[in-house]
Amino acid sequence: MGDSHLERVPVALFGGSFNPPHVGHVLAVAYALGTEDLERVVVVPVFEHAFGKQLATYEHRVEMARRAFGWLPRVEVSTIESRLGAPSRTLRTIEALEAEHPEWALRLLVGSDILGEIQKWHAFGEIARRAPLLVLPRAGAASVEGRPVVLPQVSSSEIRGMLTGLSAGAPPAAALEALLPRSVLGYVREHRLYAAG
Repeated sequence: MGDSHLERVPVALFGGSFNPPHVGHVLAVAYALGTEDLERVVVVPVFEHAFGKQLATYEHRVEMARRAFGWLPRVEVSTIESRLGAPSRTLRTIEALEAEHPEWALRLLVGSDILGEIQKWHAFGEIARRAPLLVLPRAGAASVEGRPVVLPQVSSSEIRGMLTGLSAGAPPAAALEALLPRSVLGYVREHRLYAAG
């Protein structure tokens, strides 16, 4: 009875703007669940970007995340950051999740493209101590020693450029269908997010 509190459940926290969530995000979650010892992945859309980036409304981004990830087993989309207020801070989110779920042993799931920015994060050392990083190698980003690239080079900003008609190159419909989950693309078009036609 005294040692039962030591049985911790491995859970990955996957935060992001999800503006919009794309196939790279979905692949990251599916890959982590398939290759790591994880009970679940908690997807956390940022409430308000700490660096002041302009985002689609929180409600739209949460709904897109639910559509992108909702079909995956052992994945939940959390709105915890809406209860914590702005600006969103990863450490505050981790502390809140630990308080609500003391049985969780958290890991922070990130793509290797984040590694160049992570030292700018508020209290990064404490974040890494409480939720050690689980880094997935992404094409076109920093390599992770001994691990093959598992995530494609796709970005939400590139997708927003296609949706606003600012990008040249591949036919927008075909490119968007390859980069966005079908349910997310339908939602974007239905609500005319990012000036989608």
